[in-house]
Amino acid sequence: MVIVVGLMSGTSIDGIDAALVEVTGRDLDLKVRLLAGETYAYRPATRAQILAVCNGEPQSAAMIAQLDDAIAHEFADAAQRIQQGQPPATLLGSHGQTIFHQPPTARCPAGYTWQLGRGDLIANLTGIPTASNFRGADVAAGGQGAPLVPRVDAALLAAADHDRAVQNLGGIGNVTYLPPRQSLDWLAGVRGWDTGPGNMLIDLAVQRLTNGCQTYDRDGAWAARGTPCQSLVEQWLQQDFFWQLPPKSTGRELFGSAYLERCWQDAQTEALSPADWLATLTELTAASVALNYREFLPRLPQEVLLCGGGSRNRYLCDRLQVQLAPATVRTTDCVGVSAAFKEAIAFAVLAYWRAAAVPVPGNLPAVTGACQALPLGDLHQPRLLARA
Repeated sequence: MVIVVGLMSGTSIDGIDAALVEVTGRDLDLKVRLLAGETYAYRPATRAQILAVCNGEPQSAAMIAQLDDAIAHEFADAAQRIQQGQPPATLLGSHGQTIFHQPPTARCPAGYTWQLGRGDLIANLTGIPTASNFRGADVAAGGQGAPLVPRVDAALLAAADHDRAVQNLGGIGNVTYLPPRQSLDWLAGVRGWDTGPGNMLIDLAVQRLTNGCQTYDRDGAWAARGTPCQSLVEQWLQQDFFWQLPPKSTGRELFGSAYLERCWQDAQTEALSPADWLATLTELTAASVALNYREFLPRLPQEVLLCGGGSRNRYLCDRLQVQLAPATVRTTDCVGVSAAFKEAIAFAVLAYWRAAAVPVPGNLPAVTGACQALPLGDLHQPRLLARA
């Protein structure tokens, strides 16, 4: 049994998810118990600089280095805070903060992904061995570097007698398809990829409509008052990424502020209210998930398990139930894995596999396109006195 802290901040950049978990077992035969979970907001200055970098604003090398350190300090602080009043962790898995993601393409077959938040500094600040830079090994092996959670999903969420899809709804959406465990060579049938926008366009639109006073549509209540413009949804669904064959991954580079601006311009001819516009963007997320399932999954799964921030958006969940019928749509909470902290839990498990006496592969080549299965992450041992 090992106590592990998993740390995750995704494309929404809405804070650091910290999960303190107890992990027992080996490889896919795991038991994971969540001891504590919390989201810690970035300091406003740190978040503002992350957004500036992600939006392509010029930054000097010194500014990037300072941001790298600032993110590491905030991740280390989150790791220390989540342990208060709990058993101490002996291992830490930190995803870091993605500031740039370029998947492999025919024109540029060597992909690139960049996460800030130095693992060596986190290890020294906390005094805890820290695994970080999980995506690099997969990219070096020719993979997308994303999504990395499907092997963890297989370990924690595969059902014995029916297939499932696990749909994460962070800033970007991603799916893991899980065949029944009792089927022959079931792990070889696991698939996964990024489906497109999750919460990102909705969040950006809310920030635009409120001049930054609100950062997201709580419970989807604002969008629920509107009516989606189906012609716009159909137009936006022609975007090449939605029809691209997996393996595939994406990020803020595609579905960020510039994409939202194009959506805004498209909407000007439709006389939409703010609620209508949000409903239309929400419908795009639901419809793009459904399109990906119908085009690229072996079949529509019997059950869809939602997780991530979007799983708390009731209107989005309702639209997914309509789009994915007759599949049953519910959250991973219903099967014993926290929907809010599943991604942070996943990086705790990836760290656990990496630090094992015989390291366990964390990626699935059928998902990422890598040439082989590999242990993921760079493991850093603390060498300095941890700071209080």
